[in-house]
Amino acid sequence: MLDILKQIYYWLDVRLGTHGLINEQRTGYLLPRNINVWYSLGSVLLVIFTLQVITGLLLMLYYVPDADEAFASVSFIMNEIPLGRLVRLFHAVGSSMMITVLLLHMLSVLFMGSYKSPREIHWLTGFILFLLSMGISLTGYLLPWNQLSYWATTIATDCANSVPVIGSYLVELLRGGKQVGYQTLGRFYTLHVGLLPLIITILIGSHLFLVKRTGVSTPPFGLEDTSNKWKSDACVHEEHPGGIPFFPNFLLQDLISISLYLACFMGLVFFMPNLFIPSTSYLPANPLVTPAHIKPEWFFLANYQTLKLFPSEIIGLTVQAVAISFLALLPFIDRGSEKHPLKRPQFTFFAVAGILLWISLTAWGHYS
Repeated sequence: MLDILKQIYYWLDVRLGTHGLINEQRTGYLLPRNINVWYSLGSVLLVIFTLQVITGLLLMLYYVPDADEAFASVSFIMNEIPLGRLVRLFHAVGSSMMITVLLLHMLSVLFMGSYKSPREIHWLTGFILFLLSMGISLTGYLLPWNQLSYWATTIATDCANSVPVIGSYLVELLRGGKQVGYQTLGRFYTLHVGLLPLIITILIGSHLFLVKRTGVSTPPFGLEDTSNKWKSDACVHEEHPGGIPFFPNFLLQDLISISLYLACFMGLVFFMPNLFIPSTSYLPANPLVTPAHIKPEWFFLANYQTLKLFPSEIIGLTVQAVAISFLALLPFIDRGSEKHPLKRPQFTFFAVAGILLWISLTAWGHYS
């Protein structure tokens, strides 16, 4: 068997030059010598997304996207299918963990100034990936068809009603009707398992291509000159002479970070699974009974609380739209060359203030 594999490898090598390509990528691809652990979060996110796809495909084998059978099919997966409960928990907990690691990855890019020229498109694709990840989590939230998901989706889609002129049409477009029903479930299922994963996969590929094309941004820590070196109008790949090869040096750091993530992930799945699955998730959806204190998932709590702070929902939505637009366009707004966070105190102050505000709104939304 081993001889057959070697023959196939040599056959491909003669025609495609696979040996030289592999060597170039593993040892010829140099990274900055002062690269740190935060750069490994991208690899962790790839592992998370892969696990989400695998567990999602396994759940699709038994899940029934029908309003009359969805909750029963999820209960069947949890209670009757061997390892079904584990797969469901992997997928549910993995959704929240993906958002958590994405937030950490974006914060590292912010504070290390890795979004600056010529990496504006890197930031845009990453930011869109973050929004799509929240979107795919929202669409997946409805699929179990329980009390929490049904009424949380009702509240979430009702926010679109505050948009002037077209608000009612947007709500009906999202729900497929006047109320959340089987049409809504069908639309969210299609988005969750079909359209959004496809778009996310394409964007991940585009993001990786951009990183590979421009080269890895040098971290500003431990250097005397921490300014952005890119001054040219031409596309230039950032080289790192005297840097470390990806293989085996940084691959080991990637594996360590992935292992630490999996340890935390398994700890949550086995010892704190209900942290992301409240008790109301075990009750079937009932359109005639509205539960008390319905709230969205934790990463939407700040948005939820912001809407409650203003007398009109449209004002709250406008404030959030402005904040999201500002973050998306940050590389085009912050044109300074300095990358080190301590050498740009105004940016660091407002960034920390924004993070504390988001944490406060999230905690307020949780306990209110």
